[in-house]
Amino acid sequence: MITLNSISKRIGGRTLFSDVTATFNQNRYGLTGPNGAGKSTLLKIMMGTEEATSGTVSLPPRVGFLKQNIEDYKDTRVIDVVIQGNKKLWNAFAERDRLYEEEMTDAVGIRLGELEEIIGEEDGYSAEASAESLLAGMGIDAEFHHQKMGAVPSDIQFRVMLCQSLFGNPDALLLDEPTNHLDLESIGWLEDFLHNYKGTLIVVSHDRHFLNAITTHIADIDYDTLIIYPGNYDAMLVTKTAARERTEDENKSKEKKVAQLQEFVSRFGAGTRASQVQSRIREIDRLQPQDLKKSNIQRPYIRFYPPEKASGQIVFKVENVSKGYDGKPVIKNFSCEIQRGDKIGVIGNNGRGKTTFLKMLAQVLPQDQGRIEVGHQVQIGYFPQNHSDIINKKQTQNAFDWLKSRREGVYDQEIRGVLGKLLFPGDDAFKTISHLSGGETARLILAGMMLCNYNTIILDEPNNHLDLEAVSALAWGLEDYKGTAIIAAHDRDLLNTVAKKIIAFEDDGIHYFDGTFEEYLASKK
Repeated sequence: MITLNSISKRIGGRTLFSDVTATFNQNRYGLTGPNGAGKSTLLKIMMGTEEATSGTVSLPPRVGFLKQNIEDYKDTRVIDVVIQGNKKLWNAFAERDRLYEEEMTDAVGIRLGELEEIIGEEDGYSAEASAESLLAGMGIDAEFHHQKMGAVPSDIQFRVMLCQSLFGNPDALLLDEPTNHLDLESIGWLEDFLHNYKGTLIVVSHDRHFLNAITTHIADIDYDTLIIYPGNYDAMLVTKTAARERTEDENKSKEKKVAQLQEFVSRFGAGTRASQVQSRIREIDRLQPQDLKKSNIQRPYIRFYPPEKASGQIVFKVENVSKGYDGKPVIKNFSCEIQRGDKIGVIGNNGRGKTTFLKMLAQVLPQDQGRIEVGHQVQIGYFPQNHSDIINKKQTQNAFDWLKSRREGVYDQEIRGVLGKLLFPGDDAFKTISHLSGGETARLILAGMMLCNYNTIILDEPNNHLDLEAVSALAWGLEDYKGTAIIAAHDRDLLNTVAKKIIAFEDDGIHYFDGTFEEYLASKK
């Protein structure tokens, strides 16, 4: 059980949430709210890594928390990073190893006995086997288990940190965007794990399908407070929207009644019907409409405008393309043809070559063998998985100037219009790029793609840093887009909405499937 008692958090002059009192029992809670609402901040307050402006937090003895400080573990073996998820056990191991290097005395012998007892209580003798099981579940091959963190690929490092948070049967789990850097297979394994988890779970995720699959309750940060709803994310939306509409309807009814009463008071206030007037005044006071706080939920408006020039019928002709790294093939003799208007979802486990394939289509990475023919008048807009591929986060340029550099001769009002649609109103348009969050950077890249009227767009995991509202807006924008769209994603709702064809990177090769994501999954069964 986790208890929040009168928690408030203010940053500068802005209040994220005020006087929040809530109890999280042994259920699975999704913590929701738009980018900047304070979800990650609230998790950090629960863990004690960030101070609340006021209030207290009560936690169970052992809490698993998805940490972001990967760099601190670069010289530590992967399997040891996982075991460090149980701090009590890891400290006992460390002290035991240190004492074995000292001279053996009665005191040292007694302490070693105490440490062995702690290790036994914490299942320390099966710790490595348990850690290896978690790593395998996350799709991390045994060859990486005993390597140092700094020597393994970055996406694996993120998955190791997730395994660390799950290790040791914690009484509560606090997970901030656990599906980032996970492929569909690993997400499925995590869903099964969390369904069997018996403690208190609080998870932040932009993956709507994942939230709907695992949550029993939603804790929503809005109206400067936290409201807990029973059910999953979709159920919360229905309840929240209905409650808001009901209050708005009640307010309209009260306003109409108050107007009628005020007319009576105005007509007869100076007459002989004083008692009736006073009765009406009291009724007016009683019927004052309920103040409705403004919701902090904002949905960007994402539309990729009709291309100025349509491409030829064939957009990409891929013939016997191969690509490898350090002598290891990633893509081998793959051929396909992508036609104008195709909406293609690119799926598969991490490391299979999805990003490599999209980079080759986007003409930013050459193939080793074969040929990729780009069709007539094809204009490509590319959203890279690594934002730094097109935005230098260390530069002092602001968002407005970066966007202006994307299209020659563009008018300032066009730039301001697109920035407003992507939630950069007023002075936010002049935020320095180095100060943008991951979500803001993603929205800025999308703004650039909207501004340039490309007839072909390629997106590699565009939803990784977007909140649920932005992912929904992106899905609608792609569904409505009149050009050709190719998108790699692990977000099943996004794929279901957009993709009409699938390129699947599987164990036995790359498969081109003419059908939706759900139809592809059904064909595999």
